[in-house]
Amino acid sequence: MKLALGHSTPLWIAALRFTLGAAAIFAILAARGNVRLPPRNDLPIVVSVGLLQMLANATLIIFALRIVPPGRSSVLAYTTPLWVIPLAMLLGERPTARAFGGTFLGLAGMALLFSPTSLDWGNRQMVFGQVLLLLAAIAWSICIVHIRGHRWQASPLELAPWQMLLAAVPLLVAASLVDGPTPGDFSLGFWTTTLYVGVFATAFAFWAVVEANRRLSAITISNAMLAVPVVGLTISAGVTGEKMDLWLIVGMLMMLAGVAIVASARRQ
Repeated sequence: MKLALGHSTPLWIAALRFTLGAAAIFAILAARGNVRLPPRNDLPIVVSVGLLQMLANATLIIFALRIVPPGRSSVLAYTTPLWVIPLAMLLGERPTARAFGGTFLGLAGMALLFSPTSLDWGNRQMVFGQVLLLLAAIAWSICIVHIRGHRWQASPLELAPWQMLLAAVPLLVAASLVDGPTPGDFSLGFWTTTLYVGVFATAFAFWAVVEANRRLSAITISNAMLAVPVVGLTISAGVTGEKMDLWLIVGMLMMLAGVAIVASARRQ
């Protein structure tokens, strides 16, 4: 997405991401003969995932990427498990002591990323960009809490293209009105980054996680997803030259440890 910003605008990238993602999953479902409208009881989760996990989360992240390096962005954007605990408490859940400890450790690690030694507080744009990333994670967390209590009729894969379509339509309208009708420079870089983000990083990644969830335990999936910020930092350092300072590494390790502790507490 960071590379795509060199060829298009944030709104168009987000719009094309979900348009291509929806088209790809519709094609998969059509090949299986399994395209159908969402059942009425699943409409709330379609709206929740479409507007919070997809539209709000993705839009906030892509605007933040104009300012914040991609490695640091991936760390902050994947603080989602840390926010689920306090949100779940509002619904009456009582987390274990281990879950509290993991949340505290993770939030302490996140605080390091905002410490004066790691973040230039005089750079208001950078501070604002990181706040956007935290808001993106919180939006996703609210959606996760909703998913916990939802009784599914259709499968997540069957609902995914409708959720992506719900995110894509307002983004397409907004991109056309704000940034004009041309989605990008139509260079090779535009096509490769757009197709990767839309088909592989959105449609295929969603399908892969759904299929993995059917075969692996929740704790395995939770811990596997911790690889995202680690891989994000590593690739960013190699591709964009992002510097991995000591506080960023320590903060990331604390946050990953916190998420792992929370995940293990959920299994118990």
